[in-house]
Amino acid sequence: MAELHGATARQRVFLTGASSGIGMALARAYAQQGAVLGLVARRAAELEALRASLPAPDGQAHRVYALDVTDHAALQSAAEAFMAEFGGADVVIANAGISQGTLTEYQEDLAAFERIMAVNVTAAFATFTPFVARMKALPEAQRRRCRLVGIGSVAGIRGLPGAEAYSASKAAMISYCESLRVELRACGIKVVTVAPGYIDTPMTQVNHYRMPFLMPADQFAERARRTIEDGVSYRVIPWQMGVVAKLLRALPNWLYDMAFARAPHKKRNL
Repeated sequence: MAELHGATARQRVFLTGASSGIGMALARAYAQQGAVLGLVARRAAELEALRASLPAPDGQAHRVYALDVTDHAALQSAAEAFMAEFGGADVVIANAGISQGTLTEYQEDLAAFERIMAVNVTAAFATFTPFVARMKALPEAQRRRCRLVGIGSVAGIRGLPGAEAYSASKAAMISYCESLRVELRACGIKVVTVAPGYIDTPMTQVNHYRMPFLMPADQFAERARRTIEDGVSYRVIPWQMGVVAKLLRALPNWLYDMAFARAPHKKRNL
């Protein structure tokens, strides 16, 4: 999209939660398309291993930023360093997320609830903040190629028992991105919400229950990349889970409650 130091135009992608799962798959999908990446995650060794495995566009090395996304000052510094080096960013993906079973009846689960909300929601705000003003200052044609992307979940469409924090965080992400999308519509910056169903990653591999329409992470990432490129406002991937999500949303509360009262729970205290 934008030129890098006068070289051939390349997409510049800043991605959190890059060291495993969906984040790693997205990094590979974008690198295969020739993008230059800013990779953010806590684990430095895993980030370096990922960077070493990715093709680099025209000698442009990808950048890694080992930090916790709840450290907002460090996150802002990483964003500013990426923009300073590459002249901005075209795609910013707030993907960092954690999942754990939580139950309100247990006081000790409060810390897990707060941590999940901090990583899955507040960090998305902190991820986007450094980029918005810079994007808004671009000429109109360039603004319309910019993307701010929030990774939600079908778990945010209706609350799942035993996943109170995770469902709440993903519902918040969906609503937050919708608010931001409407806010930025006039200036042409696209805000995209991608809601994964069950994707085969370390996060889902600990689930001990049936996961319908389970999708390999690389297939999800390529479909998500195309969704982002097209500037689609909201999409559930895979599409079959999108149909299920619409049906669940349409159920009256009494029927939904009866159907899901005995649904399997995520493990607590992971």
